[in-house]
Amino acid sequence: MSNDIVSTDWLDAHLGSPDIAIIDASWHLPTANRDAKKEFLDAHIPGAQFFDIDDLSDTASSLPHMLPSPEKFSSRMRKMGIGDGKRIIAYDSVGLFSAARAWWMFKVFGHDDVAVLDGGLKKWLAEGRRTEDGPALKPQERHFTARFKGSMVKDMKEVAAALKAGTAQVADARSGTRFRGEEVEPRAHVRAGHMPGAKNVHYASLLNADGTLKSPAEIAAAFKAAGVDLSKPVITSCGSGVTAAILSLGLTLTGTRDHTLYDGSWTEWGGNPDNPVATGA
Repeated sequence: MSNDIVSTDWLDAHLGSPDIAIIDASWHLPTANRDAKKEFLDAHIPGAQFFDIDDLSDTASSLPHMLPSPEKFSSRMRKMGIGDGKRIIAYDSVGLFSAARAWWMFKVFGHDDVAVLDGGLKKWLAEGRRTEDGPALKPQERHFTARFKGSMVKDMKEVAAALKAGTAQVADARSGTRFRGEEVEPRAHVRAGHMPGAKNVHYASLLNADGTLKSPAEIAAAFKAAGVDLSKPVITSCGSGVTAAILSLGLTLTGTRDHTLYDGSWTEWGGNPDNPVATGA
């Protein structure tokens, strides 16, 4: 398997290893009416810490869960007992939905030794593996060094310029109905549709029915079927920068190097009345 994903068998065999830090990065859309924190307290993989995507963000921004400052990220990781030299294993309760966002965040802040649990808690539970409940034990603080890699992130102006000049392709991870503008967006004041010229690569097209990732060849085929040329730069996007990271993970597994993520994603683009919006296929 790739260094960026681990199996449930592997994690089960390494539970309790001193160089492993497990994080539950579960997050749900506002319309899902689910409480990720409560679900963590009900059941989580032994030793896991809850990685709160909304809290680990730039809370001064009007946009949801934008990247925090390196200082804030370092501080929170230290308090979670996650430090330099630790291998991070991220999972979520759905299978693979928000764990890739945590994976990407660690990469952005210079911590490359991070992987996603293939199939997540859903697969873990289906296999009858053990869990624990209640709050995570308070860990001993560790030193964490954040080194921000700005080359992995795009802002709205950069995305607009890339689309205009044709220097990069935008791969939109949202569902086809949202991409085509046939569904009301889950956030107020955000128009329906997509960026003109964007390609629709629904994140689910990279996953098997059990929430595990498809093979690199199948992932590459999904991008190709959507009209994305993996030999050219790709910018991943979605509703708010969460499932876009699934596309980023998929691109990484295929060996594609030239890809970045638009952190503001459709919430920013579709919420700005000055931006052009396309509908339909």
